Amino acid sequence: MNEDLLHYVWKYEKFDFSNLKTTNSLPIVLQRVGDHNEMNSGPDFFNAQLIIDNQKWAGNVEIHIKSSDWYVHHHESDPAYDNVILHVVWEDDMDVFRKDNSVIPALQLKDYMDETIISRYQKLFRTKNKCWIQCEKQIFEVSDFTIFNWQERLYLERLEQKSELITALLKNSSNDWETVLFKLLAKNFGLKINSDAFLSLANSFDFSVVRKCSAHAEQLEALFYGQADLLNYDSDILYVQELLKHYKFLKNKFKLTNKGVLPFQFFRLRPSNFPTIRISQLANLYCNNQQLFSKVIRTNNLIEFYELFDITASDFWKTHYTFDKESSGRNKTLTKSFIHLILINTIIPLKFIYAKSQGRDVSEEIFGLISQLPPEKNTITDKFSSFGVAIEDALHSQSMIQLKNKYCDQKACLKCAIGNYLLNREGSLG
Repeated sequence: MNEDLLHYVWKYEKFDFSNLKTTNSLPIVLQRVGDHNEMNSGPDFFNAQLIIDNQKWAGNVEIHIKSSDWYVHHHESDPAYDNVILHVVWEDDMDVFRKDNSVIPALQLKDYMDETIISRYQKLFRTKNKCWIQCEKQIFEVSDFTIFNWQERLYLERLEQKSELITALLKNSSNDWETVLFKLLAKNFGLKINSDAFLSLANSFDFSVVRKCSAHAEQLEALFYGQADLLNYDSDILYVQELLKHYKFLKNKFKLTNKGVLPFQFFRLRPSNFPTIRISQLANLYCNNQQLFSKVIRTNNLIEFYELFDITASDFWKTHYTFDKESSGRNKTLTKSFIHLILINTIIPLKFIYAKSQGRDVSEEIFGLISQLPPEKNTITDKFSSFGVAIEDALHSQSMIQLKNKYCDQKACLKCAIGNYLLNREGSLG
């Protein structure tokens, strides 16, 4: 038996509560199971309401596998448990006493639980060889309606999770949304390998410097390349020499230092993702768009976002991927797939959190935008697809990533809509 299952059974009243009795044979009338305390210390359910032997009680409920776990967990010395009115257990193996030596009423839940729920739970959590997720043999039986609604909730959870970084950036920038957008864009222009380096670059100067340099692409590029420590001071390339001249001026004018900027990586990157290319594209994005944050907030159409991010690296980069080596000529534009990543990881989370800060619910607008994007292709989405889960757009792929990382990997099936469906459906679990 698992304590999480007992929490689930109590919370959703998955037991016969028509004729409940304490282990001392006192009748219990259940009026309110209480509020589940999932995150904080203290009793498992707050504000429960019961009638025990014709006396009404209001207080907290604690749940254990065995009654003796009360003492194993040292609740007898914790004042937070003084207001426990019912001890819900799987097995009542001993009396538990309050500080005044009165016995805390106990309910032995195994006497009232549906055997079908127990059987399904045990089958869901049985040990499987090379099991990727617990329900991989049953998930195809879950209704499309259940999965679709769960995907929307999972995606909103993922947006809330991404809000933590945004909230921290807002705090550090005195609620300057334009600054936060710049730092998020910088981080995500670096993709996975260089995300921390790009963010450290964006943190190495005040965004007001970007505003003052944005009228001239070379100045902004010089700022970024210089702070990234990517300029070769001995280069005889005119473009590099011009960048160095601008950077020396900016460094002196704005008292710049790049001591906290992390080194940039080129290894195992496709040339189009080299930091040299992404830095130029980021600089040109800000040279081409004043007040970019306002434009982002106003834009909800995918075609308009393509136009907004129709950015090319500077001319020098047509024939280069690094400063010191020429390559065949081609424009270094932002591809649609890269723009999709920027929308998924930067623009949509920022629009969501900004609307929340304004007291507006833009869930439908967000769903509409994310659903226009194709699904991400990775091992998680490929695996769910192989189980028969439809992954048709980025909302689906983002939700499946959230599901795998926050539910499947944690074996939190009882908090998952899919797990709940399998536990409560008619018929037996396969």
